[in-house]
This record gives sequence, C-alpha cells and structure tokens, in this order.
Amino acid sequence: MSGQLHHHHVPQPQPQHRCLFVTGTDTEIGKTLVSAALLHAMQAQGLRAVGMKPVAAGASLQDGVWHNEDVDSLMVASNVLAPQELVCPYLMQAPAAPHIVAELEKVDITLPHILDCYQQLCAQADAVVVEGVGGFCVPLNDDVTTADLAQALDLPVIMVVGMRLGCINHALLTAEAIRARGLTLCGWVANTVDPSMLYLDENIHALRTRLNAPLLGQIPRLNVPDHEKAQSAASYLDLSVLK
Repeated sequence: MSGQLHHHHVPQPQPQHRCLFVTGTDTEIGKTLVSAALLHAMQAQGLRAVGMKPVAAGASLQDGVWHNEDVDSLMVASNVLAPQELVCPYLMQAPAAPHIVAELEKVDITLPHILDCYQQLCAQADAVVVEGVGGFCVPLNDDVTTADLAQALDLPVIMVVGMRLGCINHALLTAEAIRARGLTLCGWVANTVDPSMLYLDENIHALRTRLNAPLLGQIPRLNVPDHEKAQSAASYLDLSVLK
C-alpha cells in the first residue's frame, strides 16, 4: 500500500493520448455530452480525468456565482475537483457568438491564459478533455479562432458529428480543417441529434469510409434524466479504438 501512496507523489510523465480536444460539426450537436461521456469512460479506466471548456458564452447567476450549463456538466463529470476559473477561464454572460460577447462584455480572450489554465489542470489530472466552443473555426476575437486554440494546445482531436441532414459535408469540411492545422483527427463520434433522420446507418457508413479516423461510437437519442445522460452515453463509446 505504501508503494501505491508513494506513486501518487512522483509526477508521472503525462501520456499525450490521455488529453483530448473535442470539436464538433456545428453548435448544439452534443460536444458537451460527448466530452462528459469521455470523462466517464476515462474514469472507468482508472484515470483522474477533468474537463475544460476554455470559453463559454451564456451564463446565469445562481447564489452569486455565474454558471454555464456546459461548464457545470463537465465539472460534474470530472473526478478531479478543480476551480471553475481553471475549467472555464472565460465565462461570459450573453448566449451568442463568443467574439461578439467578448467585445460587448469587455473580455480580452488570450491563448496564453488558456494554456496556463490547461497546464494547471494537467498537473492535477491524468487526463484533460478540452471542449471547444461551437464548430472548429469559431472566432474568439479579431485575431484568434477556436482552430488557433486547438493548434496551440496541439492535442489529438475528437470530432462530434451531429447526425442530421447535411452532416456529411460538415464532417468532411471539419476533418479537412483539423488536418490543415497539422492536427490529428484521432477519432469521431456519431451523435443522433435528429432521431427521425433518414438513412442514419448509410450516413454513418459514408463517413466511416471517408473520414480516415476510427468511429468511437454511435450515441442514440437518450431517454434518461439529464444527470444520467453522460454516464449513459459513455456506455456507447469505445476508447480502445483511439489512434
């Protein structure tokens, strides 16, 4: 037992594959659900895993503290207790495009600050799941986009594809943009946003043959209470196929 305790005090080299950047084909397609599910799946492997959403727009005041639904979901799904200002360095109030809200609310979003918060989370955990904002190329200010953030973090990318009409084009464009930044698309997740989508299986097959990255899983429309969704979604993911 003493050997085990001792092990916790020795900083272990962090295997890069345990930190991931999660992007999506659009906004509102289940990035947070998948990020939280990844956190649960990593914990099932015995890892200390924490979520991060560097920029979030849309918050409500609860007991004197600003809360964002996505950030709260990631914090609940993490088994590392980290302060909200590390999990979400830039939490803004209005629910709109981040660069617009940042200007309105006089927030100066900078990559060095996000990277510093990320490093602090890395020091406390075996795995950090960083969720982007909106799609892959969303502006954060006049000079910087979410793609720049992904590039600065230099993490393997998981792409969440919101399964609905038009998703093949969105997915292929996003994959192309990820690779154009010199990043690795290490896997993708099919998330059923439109349960009545025609030819769902055929669409997934079309993406499997074209994306050149493993499918981690297909998440159906989950009919479970909100607080159980991430845990339930985790059961549809297979992390062993990660590149």
